[in-house]
This record gives sequence, structure tokens and C-alpha cells, in this order.
Amino acid sequence: MSSVRVLVVDDYEPFRRFVRSTLGTRPEMHIVREASDGPEAVRAFEELRPDLIILDIGLPTLNGIEAARQIRKLSAESKILFVSQESSWDVVQEALRSGAQGYVVKAHAASELLVAVEEVCRGRRYIGSGISDPNRTGITLAQNCERLFD
Repeated sequence: MSSVRVLVVDDYEPFRRFVRSTLGTRPEMHIVREASDGPEAVRAFEELRPDLIILDIGLPTLNGIEAARQIRKLSAESKILFVSQESSWDVVQEALRSGAQGYVVKAHAASELLVAVEEVCRGRRYIGSGISDPNRTGITLAQNCERLFD
């Protein structure tokens, strides 16, 4: 994998620190900026055009899903990976429909973040563990995800 320019967007500084530390173990990952709300994320994206945006959903002013929609209108090339405490299948579906290629629940970020980043950067989808499907339809989460991307 060649050099990857990353924008990290989360309103909780300790989590941004965790992401910096985790990605810092990979020499090809370069965090070009951090943002703490949706409008700041969109401005940073416009200015820097990073390869990857790691984006929380619960942001002040403009939530991550709306920020992703605005970013997607500006560019179809950049990859979006949501990392959020939200674990409901409905929220995950909405996040993926906004243009994201991946989703990780924060409670699983220690074990899944690097794998998710690698998969998304390679053009693959990544849906982490810890996502709940309250409908219990018998359709697996993987099958649900495939329907979203078809």
C-alpha cells in the first residue's frame, strides 16, 4: 500500500489520540488533519482532499452522516470509514448509504481499526463486529451489507 493521507474526524480528543497512535504504527499512514465537527471536516476535506476520512457519526453541528454526504458530493474517490459508538443496524445502513466503504463500532476499534483501514484503502468493504440487527430476520449481516452495495 502506498502513502495514505488521512483526515480524522471525532469530537472526542482522546479518541483522536487513539487513532493517531494506532495509525502511527503503519508508516504509510499520514494524518494530514484532525477535525472535531462536521463543518470543519467538510472544510478540511475541500482543502486537503485526503485519501481516507475516518469519521464519527455523533458530531456537533453537523453529524457524520451528513458530513459524509457533503464530502461524497465533492469527491467520489476518497474513502470513508465510519468509527462510531452507534451499533444499530439502521444507523450502519444509513452510514453506508451516505457513501462510506466501512464501519467499525468504537468498542471494537482496538482490534478492528487497522484491518478496516487496510480493507477500505484497498477498495474493499469492511463491516466490523458488534453491530446489532434488532429485526433478527434470519438474514445475516453480511447478506444485508451486500444488498446495500449492489
